[in-house]
Amino acid sequence: MPPRALLFPFLVPVLLAVAAQPALIRAAQAHAVLIDSTPAPNGHVKPGQLAITLRYNSRIDARRSKVTLEAPGGAVSRLVSAPGDSPQLLETSATVAPGDYNLRWQVLAVDGHITRGSVPFTVDAQ
Repeated sequence: MPPRALLFPFLVPVLLAVAAQPALIRAAQAHAVLIDSTPAPNGHVKPGQLAITLRYNSRIDARRSKVTLEAPGGAVSRLVSAPGDSPQLLETSATVAPGDYNLRWQVLAVDGHITRGSVPFTVDAQ
């Protein structure tokens, strides 16, 4: 059997994998990933009114996304969120007292993928 005929069964899967890479990259980019937040993950903030900003790597549907805040002691409250200045931003606010908090978010990317995550932070005593 000629050497080319022996390579053919191995060459087809490699070529298919290379051809599929752009589609896989686009699919991976479709999920909204948190790239920046205020407060920062594991950050420290002052007590009082806290402006919260979540920035994602792709456009999100702010109306169908939600943000909750878990306070010290475990009480969870849903925060009213609004679209930010760009389609990748979600903004809200909360009044916070000293203690450890967990900001939980769930966003819907415009392509229909739901992503969830959390941002733990601490409110320092003054």
